[in-house]
Amino acid sequence: MRNRWSALVGVVLTLVLMPRVGAAQAQQAGPRKAGSLEQNYPNPFNPHAWMPFTVGEDYPACADRGRQYRVTLRVLHVIAQRVATPQLEGSSGGVAGGQRLENVLLSCGRYIGFWDGKLVNTSREAPSGIYLWVLEVDGRQAGVKKSILVK
Repeated sequence: MRNRWSALVGVVLTLVLMPRVGAAQAQQAGPRKAGSLEQNYPNPFNPHAWMPFTVGEDYPACADRGRQYRVTLRVLHVIAQRVATPQLEGSSGGVAGGQRLENVLLSCGRYIGFWDGKLVNTSREAPSGIYLWVLEVDGRQAGVKKSILVK
């Protein structure tokens, strides 16, 4: 009987203390993200959507304004198949608006990706469903947001 109680106390202490230890380690370790995604608008959408995102480790301070980041923004199905590559909305930082956001060099700042609801390399509209927007900065995933296309 005593062994059962001591095992139960050990499990409870582990469950109580582990999240705190893990959170402290997460705050101390790991490089800062070089970008982030905001939620797309409108959401749900039909057929167009805009996705604001930021580039730069210290945005909005942008201490190193000359640094260029390699940025890719993709729209995926929930089964991780690429559906589209959004375009840059408006021109900014020497990059022309309308350029596909795939391996584009951008400086520190805030940008907006635009998706017209069409499937990649076709003129067909994407079906209703849940889509994931994935931002990569310098080859590392910087953010993922979920959006809903309703027809």
